[in-house]
Amino acid sequence: RWRLPPNLRTLVGGAAVPESLIRAYARYGVRVDQGWGMTETSPVCTIAYQKPEFGDASEDERLRRNATAGVPVPLVDLRVVGDQGIAAWDGREVGEIQVRGPFITGRYHGVDDASRFSDDGWLRTGDVGSVDRHGYVRITDRTKDLIKSGGEWISSVELENAIMAHPAVAEAAVIAIAHEKWGERPLACVVLKPGQQASPEELNALLARQFAKWQLPDRYDFIAEIPRTSTGKFWKAKLRERYNERSGSPTAGR
Repeated sequence: RWRLPPNLRTLVGGAAVPESLIRAYARYGVRVDQGWGMTETSPVCTIAYQKPEFGDASEDERLRRNATAGVPVPLVDLRVVGDQGIAAWDGREVGEIQVRGPFITGRYHGVDDASRFSDDGWLRTGDVGSVDRHGYVRITDRTKDLIKSGGEWISSVELENAIMAHPAVAEAAVIAIAHEKWGERPLACVVLKPGQQASPEELNALLARQFAKWQLPDRYDFIAEIPRTSTGKFWKAKLRERYNERSGSPTAGR
């Protein structure tokens, strides 16, 4: 229907692009490169370009790397800090991503909030993730959106991306809801494509290929639309209010 020029590229920021969507664009010859950053970082910290050493990489490996947040741009120092201190760049250790650099803010105007910075001056981004040995950053979640179930963390973003890989799903947002035994459990709010259908059992069967049974959502709610912020991101705080206020859960205020 459309004639696209060869080797078309697009750079995306603001929210993570599901790997399934990156692969869908690739089928039409469009390369999706992701960037990650914040207003406080002016605004880019990482870009998911292909390093020269991966020039002979397979198409599948290239697409997997494009689904990461990328590698730090010049002049940006980046580290991951977990419960045990600074994490290794091994792609497995997870913690809060912290950054510093000449164009990264060192304070907020009119706000004295030392909690936004580490004791040694790094900006605490509030994003949780890991870095592999090649320097590629993978954002797992926001600290406020992680789900703690039975003392173990569940990534809402990873569940969302996997659910949105289903051909009947247009969008999905996963939030924590209170649970008497486990503390919190995942609830998936799903928007289906027009005329399409999918059951909770079908979606959990899809997720079971990548996730342990205890990580799967306890509940699915099929809704007309997901509320969004003024910048177009999923407004999870609004969803938490909607579902947790019904039970008087303290999770609603996160």
